[in-house]
Amino acid sequence: MKHTAALPSGFRALLLAGGFCALLAAGTAFANANTQSLGVFGDWKAHSFQDATGKVCFMTSEPQKTEANVKGVNRGKIAFFVTHWAGDKTKNVISVSMGYPLKEGTPVTVTVDGKTYALASNLSNKAEEAEMAWAPDQATDDALAAAVQKGSRLVIKGTSRRGTLTTDTYSLKGTGAAYKAINDDCGF
Repeated sequence: MKHTAALPSGFRALLLAGGFCALLAAGTAFANANTQSLGVFGDWKAHSFQDATGKVCFMTSEPQKTEANVKGVNRGKIAFFVTHWAGDKTKNVISVSMGYPLKEGTPVTVTVDGKTYALASNLSNKAEEAEMAWAPDQATDDALAAAVQKGSRLVIKGTSRRGTLTTDTYSLKGTGAAYKAINDDCGF
């Protein structure tokens, strides 16, 4: 998949379909009435659904620990995603929902067992995308997808528009099995 200054193609399609903006409270699944669970694997969940282009499969988790440099920070849904779109043969799209609008010009960093990757944010002027960050290219998507499967801990740092720095720590227990489930369901 070729990444540009616009959103990755799968997210564009998903947003146009009206499925992404709200995360389901219990499962951090994309808000889509047809979302099906593929299972719970350790600290990760795998899901799939149909959109206009075909089957979409994704694995997701929420942080086990969140910290902020300001007390009493109120955040929305926080989640990390690895997504495949079978219809356009796109896989390993990495994204994160930070639970607040991100400060422009400030990258979101993802560190897996000591190796750090920068994610791009503010890729459009749409309010519903202000809380999201994505890997900037397919090479980063693929490297992060591999690291997540082999690693033990993932740490994401971001800065809100108000200047609040947050650190979210995720367990990677179950990522290998969750990744296999989305690969199998989307035919990769």
